[in-house]
Amino acid sequence: MTKRVQNTAQPQQGLYKLAQKLLGSALVLVTIIGIWALSATPALAQINPSTLAKAVEEIENLDAMRSGLASTLEGSTDPVTGETFKQVCKPVGMRAMQLSKENGWQVKQISKKFRNPAHKPDGPHAIMALAKFEQDPDLVGFWDREIRDGQGGTRYYRRINVEASCLACHGGKGSRPEFVKNKYPEDRAFDFNVGDLRGMYSVFIPDEVQAAVQASL
Repeated sequence: MTKRVQNTAQPQQGLYKLAQKLLGSALVLVTIIGIWALSATPALAQINPSTLAKAVEEIENLDAMRSGLASTLEGSTDPVTGETFKQVCKPVGMRAMQLSKENGWQVKQISKKFRNPAHKPDGPHAIMALAKFEQDPDLVGFWDREIRDGQGGTRYYRRINVEASCLACHGGKGSRPEFVKNKYPEDRAFDFNVGDLRGMYSVFIPDEVQAAVQASL
């Protein structure tokens, strides 16, 4: 009986946490845009603020999705399997790909302790960004001017912190689900604690995309 009550309550609990996350995201959006307006470099100041605001908002929504889906694992006694991964983790990656396609951005997740090799740092800027988040636990996000594959653009970085629900797959090395051990033999994404820096989201907005946005206004 207790287990059924917990399972019934889990979706409601997830929705409640998602609502909290979205409210917090709105505050983050206002704060980050405000900081940008006060401290933007001349290069960044030339970028349409609405484009940067959209990038921040979309990433906050993406993080809320990640947190909300992960929260469904809390209190569950069922083993985490490949099917769980498809329901909880895969939608976040699919949404990141969709954002890239819809907006002409390059959206990805990056971490030093990566599970998927595609998420390892992709250059010195990413390594420095991770170090910046490690040094300042209160830093939520920031912009940078970068050149990627010969193309100039603006890149937004946003931290990802470990939540209790993340530990189902990212806790102790020995407690990882079997499908993770089998699928990711070079896995580094374990031994996390709640509040640790899990990694970051990255959004690269090419200058040509920004120019197209400006021309359409």
